[in-house]
Amino acid sequence: MNKTYLTSDKALQLDHQLCFALYSASLAMTKAYKPLLEPLGLTYSQYLVMLVLWERDDILVSQLGERLSLDSGTLTPLLKRLEAMGFLTRERDPQDERCVRICLSAQGSKLKAQAKRIPACVLEATHCSLGEVGLLIKQVRSLTRTLEASNDARALVA
Repeated sequence: MNKTYLTSDKALQLDHQLCFALYSASLAMTKAYKPLLEPLGLTYSQYLVMLVLWERDDILVSQLGERLSLDSGTLTPLLKRLEAMGFLTRERDPQDERCVRICLSAQGSKLKAQAKRIPACVLEATHCSLGEVGLLIKQVRSLTRTLEASNDARALVA
């Protein structure tokens, strides 16, 4: 790409926007997960919470929020719903009453066995090899870090 392109009308076309390509891919990925998650009774967002808890049980809401890049206003309804479904418990931290701990219930732990088939199904749906998916993950994470660093630098200048 040259500088002339970047200032042309073509650069403003929707199909030339990286943000739209990533957004569309995200929507398609979420749609691919929907039928896989329905038997578990989970939404995609709830699945992400469960993935973190299966990785590391007994976690603070703030730690979960950092891991998923979600604020407590978004997490609280998700967690309340998962608790009502019997997959986790929420309790005030005895050391600091301001903090809330989340723990898997026995039912939430059992759900992991049902979820084990999901990654292979999603991989198959992508028509990518495991190596290609790994590379995509690496590239998207690198892009995320670069954009976050760029946004942090702009905040310092502003």
